[in-house]
Amino acid sequence: MIAALLAGALLIVVLLVVSALFSAAETALTGASRARMHQLEREGDKAAGRVNLLIENQERMIGSVLLGNNLLNILLSSLVTEFLAHVIPGAWGVAIATGLVTFLVLVFAEVLPKTIAIARPDDVARGLAGPVQVTMAVFGPVIAAVQSLIKVTFRLFGLDLDEAADEAFAQAEIRGAIEYHHEEGLVESGDRRMLGGVLDLAGMDVGQVMVHRTNITLLDAAEPAREVIAQALEAPFTRLPLYRGEPDNIVGVLHAKDLARAMEAAGGDLDAIDIAQVANEPWFIPDTTNLKDQLQAFLKQRNHFALIVDEYGALRGLVTLEDILEEIVGEIEDEHDDTVEGVRRQPDGSVNVDGSVAIRDLNRAFDWKLPDDEWVTVAGLVIHDAQMIPEPGQTFIFHGHRFQVLRRQRNQITALRVSPPLAEAVS
Repeated sequence: MIAALLAGALLIVVLLVVSALFSAAETALTGASRARMHQLEREGDKAAGRVNLLIENQERMIGSVLLGNNLLNILLSSLVTEFLAHVIPGAWGVAIATGLVTFLVLVFAEVLPKTIAIARPDDVARGLAGPVQVTMAVFGPVIAAVQSLIKVTFRLFGLDLDEAADEAFAQAEIRGAIEYHHEEGLVESGDRRMLGGVLDLAGMDVGQVMVHRTNITLLDAAEPAREVIAQALEAPFTRLPLYRGEPDNIVGVLHAKDLARAMEAAGGDLDAIDIAQVANEPWFIPDTTNLKDQLQAFLKQRNHFALIVDEYGALRGLVTLEDILEEIVGEIEDEHDDTVEGVRRQPDGSVNVDGSVAIRDLNRAFDWKLPDDEWVTVAGLVIHDAQMIPEPGQTFIFHGHRFQVLRRQRNQITALRVSPPLAEAVS
């Protein structure tokens, strides 16, 4: 009798341990870092490879673990009831068995193993991936039948569980991980902006980062070569569009290095240089071009400069490889760049900006969060939100900032004063 009771107690302990392993496996395999598992697999970690195989078939994996865990818990409950029936017969034995099983399963088969799995999901997942694969092999056919039944049931209600996660979902997951680690202090603000900038490229077009046509330095091909060269040398840019007749008629792009070669070949006779022959063929792209696609095009074409036109072929602006890279790494300045072009910080903490300053440049410079989905420039944002063209002196509060119109030229806002976030100003 005593030997039978000891054997029953030992079996109960074994079932409790196995149930705990199932619970830990379920939590760890659903919480393991997919990125880290893929990296470890590439480095030759076989356990990580098993984890990746399980994650790829996550529904069947979870179903197998839950089925095994439930079978064990039911068996455990029956054994404890049978065990206590010999010690405490009657209804009291059943009641005590129920309470004891609930306590044992809750503490030792659920809370304790899942707490460990939450604390170290990657290590626990790698350690238990092998046993879970065996469990899937055993319960696989049963789980497949259950999954089919579930899918049929959901389709009756118009739901399709076979829809794959799209690219937007994957990017949202990555962005969420970046934000989480930034809040935990594991990712610096600069790295967070760069990683977010890479993800933003796919959702932006060249019109959002372009240099507007009003800020482009254009050279007139009809002017004497000496005059064109003087203007090119005064400009802080390496590549300059060349037009003939009217600014929309771009006939070439003058590169400073090509111009220097032509000046050397001419032996100092600047008037003898044919500017049109020195200029390169212009590259026109539509204003709806995706930034990610344009980055790939720059790399493929080995060209760092493109002119942007609208649907009617009119010049809207230009974009360079540097403009796109700045969306990732922030402002890239050299000895010919103005430190902050069109932006002047005031003693009271506010900022005077030209109306043509890009909202994204302002956000990057001061770590603000002004929306740039509808309009590219600060002036455009104010006109959009005010639903009017404001007069000088008018003040508006949008998106947590105070905007005061300083100057207006005809229908164009040329200068504004923007306050820092009002919440920061108050604190």
